Amino acid sequence: METTPHKSKRGFASMDPAKQKEIASRGGKAAHAKGTAHEFTSEEARGAGRKGGLAVSRDRAHMVAIGREGGHMRAKKAKLRLLQSQSATTAPPEAASSEKKSPTESPQSSGSDKPDWQPLSA
Repeated sequence: METTPHKSKRGFASMDPAKQKEIASRGGKAAHAKGTAHEFTSEEARGAGRKGGLAVSRDRAHMVAIGREGGHMRAKKAKLRLLQSQSATTAPPEAASSEKKSPTESPQSSGSDKPDWQPLSA
């Protein structure tokens, strides 16, 4: 097996990534301004996405891994929803009896038919 000699980076490849991004951005903006930039139609984009999906799906191990991850996330979200629904149905513990209850509380919250607060007289 033959190894290729290490090539030194020259030109664009030798620049730091921020400088490369700046130059590429200016080039893209200039092409759009000039009208020569390629813009995908929805059909072209659909075809490219399909082609990419087919390429990825050939790697069976990768597909198994992402499917497993999706299953774990689904189970995790279901468990979270269950815990949230259980905590929503469970009322918080009653306040200490020394504390006054808010006049906005419903009479049902104290467990009796009558509210345990009296309105202020004018």
